[in-house]
Amino acid sequence: MSDDFNMSMRKFLKQVGVTSQQAIEEAMRAAGDTSGKTFAVKAVLTIEGLDLEHVVTGEITGP
Repeated sequence: MSDDFNMSMRKFLKQVGVTSQQAIEEAMRAAGDTSGKTFAVKAVLTIEGLDLEHVVTGEITGP
């Protein structure tokens, strides 16, 4: 793949990672005491025009 493609993809994925972490941290603070509680997490990535839907699931344990 081209360098331009790789750079645009990396830029997008970095934005997803940073903004997602911020949103999760904000939600944890707003929820109050989440110590030791485990939350199911699901991220869905779609690309219009490519018929792509990629789902990632996991768990996050509160601080």
